[in-house]
Amino acid sequence: MTKFLLAVHVLAAILAVGPVAVAASMFPPAARRVLAVPGPTRDPGGPGTTGGPGTTGGSGTPTGTDAGTAALRLLHRICRVYALVGVVVPVFGFATARELGVLGSAWLVVSIGLTVLAAVVLAVFVLPAQSALLERNADRAGLTVRLTVFTGLFNLLWAAVTVLMIVRPGSTTGA
Repeated sequence: MTKFLLAVHVLAAILAVGPVAVAASMFPPAARRVLAVPGPTRDPGGPGTTGGPGTTGGSGTPTGTDAGTAALRLLHRICRVYALVGVVVPVFGFATARELGVLGSAWLVVSIGLTVLAAVVLAVFVLPAQSALLERNADRAGLTVRLTVFTGLFNLLWAAVTVLMIVRPGSTTGA
């Protein structure tokens, strides 16, 4: 049962946290590209209306900024949906830790703390900043910079958790 729980935990981490980490990392540069388009069509919150870059060009296929906006919306949706799916990771993590008898191990306690911190960074800083960029809120350039920093922090926290889960300092379980 332990190996099954561990396998589900690892698969859930790869399939749930991985897409969030990648999509969140792709969002700031994509937002900068959309914001770099000159004129009224650079608005990432709505379609272009000037007939310039960002309109459909009559074919119904988005081009320019509309395609960029669609990409931003997709990346944001991936982050939101997979963040919810990611709840499975700690659930199976706790079940695995209980089976292994390591719930009180220092490496696990630190990993849990870092996981909670990563979830807070995602929920309080990354997702709201992405939403704000999509909703045409002020200071988009500054917000994009902050989003980049918080996304990097989120990914760094997950990298630390991953290393702790693999190295498990002081563990004697042999799993």
